[in-house]
Parts: sequence; structure tokens; C-alpha cells
Amino acid sequence: MTTLEYPGATAASIRHHYDVSNDFYALWLDQDLTYTCALWDEQGESLETAQQRKLDYLIGQARGAGARRVLDVGCGWGSLLARLVGRHGVEQAVGLTLSDSQAELLRARQLPRTEVRVESWSDHEPGEPYDAVISIGAFEHFARTGLTRQERVAAYREFFARCRRWLPRGGRLALQTNVKGNNVRMDRQTVSDLLFIIETIFPESEIPALSEVVEASEKHFDVVALRNDPDHYSRTCAEWLRRLRNRRNAAVQCAGERVVADYERYLGATVGHFDNRHLGLSRITFEAT
Repeated sequence: MTTLEYPGATAASIRHHYDVSNDFYALWLDQDLTYTCALWDEQGESLETAQQRKLDYLIGQARGAGARRVLDVGCGWGSLLARLVGRHGVEQAVGLTLSDSQAELLRARQLPRTEVRVESWSDHEPGEPYDAVISIGAFEHFARTGLTRQERVAAYREFFARCRRWLPRGGRLALQTNVKGNNVRMDRQTVSDLLFIIETIFPESEIPALSEVVEASEKHFDVVALRNDPDHYSRTCAEWLRRLRNRRNAAVQCAGERVVADYERYLGATVGHFDNRHLGLSRITFEAT
């Protein structure tokens, strides 16, 4: 699949969101800049603890601990890469991102035994196979807004086909992604907020239906574990919003009033989408057949 044929969000659209400002995101994410849904346990625990639990869960599902080579598709600011090499003894962790800002910060960290590539998964050609693949919060960008279901499934199938080629038989892919919820009843404000998020915050990105994800994986992977955690993402977004509001003045200095106001609306609306089951949060473990 060439870059011109790539059916997902363009690099420019990805950078529109993730390149706002590293300092801006650092004000309200956890200390490791993990910008995906946490895995919560106790009511009183910190966001940092819940994010580390999420990383450990997905590493365990992928059988990544102690592996020789692990690929992180959509590596963000590197929290998973750091966890792989720092806690789980991975010999080499490779991260893919389309954000120059993320890659710049991550390279400055000089994590041992890691490689960061500003590259789409559709262009990635590894020199040797991986033992495990993990992708957290990137799948939503793999099919552009406006595609038909058939076109989305075809785009996702290409991703699974490539992951299958990169893995040995029995190798695992751990995937975390937002999915469409089963509650389709929305009032006018909810619809307006959803369109705002799609057009302003995440342009060109489309949230998949769970059935599309599973269908696209067929003939390449077996689904061996699946959990749906919308409450976990509602709680995560609520905590992000609380932190952003607590440091609002600094956030405005970093990114401007308009951006901060947009993110307040986006995070607040997202809490409602998960609470009302307009969105789900799937953590899926696939095993190569």
C-alpha cells in the first residue's frame, strides 16, 4: 500500500492534533504522557498508576515481556516503549508515529534499546520479524471519515495482514481502540458535540465498529481476549479535564484560548459519550493463525 493509496488520516491531520504543543499535553496528561484510556482499579488511585496498569496489561496480553523485538504502532510520547525496555526486559522496542513533535521529544529521552520512526504502519518494512505488536489508540486513524463499511474493513484488513507478516505463528497483537457504541439515541447537542470532535479535534479519522475490527482480522488472527471498558475512558477523560482546568492559565499560554476551549469541550463531551454508551473502548488480544 503506497502513501497515496493510504485510506487513513493523513500525516497532516495527525499532526494537527498531536503537534499542538508537547508542553500543553504535559500539563494535563500523566507524567509519562500517556494519551490513551487508562485501566482503573481503585477509586482513589492516581492516573499514573492506572496508566501503568494499562501498559502492563497490554504487554502481558501480547506476551511482550522478555521478548526480543516488540513493535508499538502509534507510539505517542513513548510511555509504552519506556515500559517495555525499562520494566519488561525487551531487547529492542520499535515505535511508529506520524507526529514530529512526539518523535522529537521521544528521541531526546534517549531511551535504551528503542528506535523511533516517523512513519506510517503502511510504509513500515522491518528488517526482521517481531515477537509481539501492540497498538494503543491509533486504530481510529486507520480509516478516513466518509469511507463505506466495506472500504473501512478493507483498510483494517491491510493492517492485520501486515501485522500477521511481521509475527510468527502464535505471535500476538494487543490492540486498544475506541469503537462505536450500541446506543444510537442522541439529542441535538450530543450530535453537535460529536461532529465537533470529528471535524475540529480529530479530522479525517473514523471510529470503527467492533464488528468491523473483528471481521478485518479474520483469516489472519484469532481473537483470544476482548474486554469493553467505556467507564474506564469516561473516568480517564474526566481526570484529564480536571487537570486541564486546574492548569488552564498555563495551558492558554502554551496553546492559546481557542485551543484550550476546544479541548475542554472535547473532553467534557467525550465523558458523556462513554457514559451514555455512544462510544465503547475495546481492548482486544489477537493471536496469529
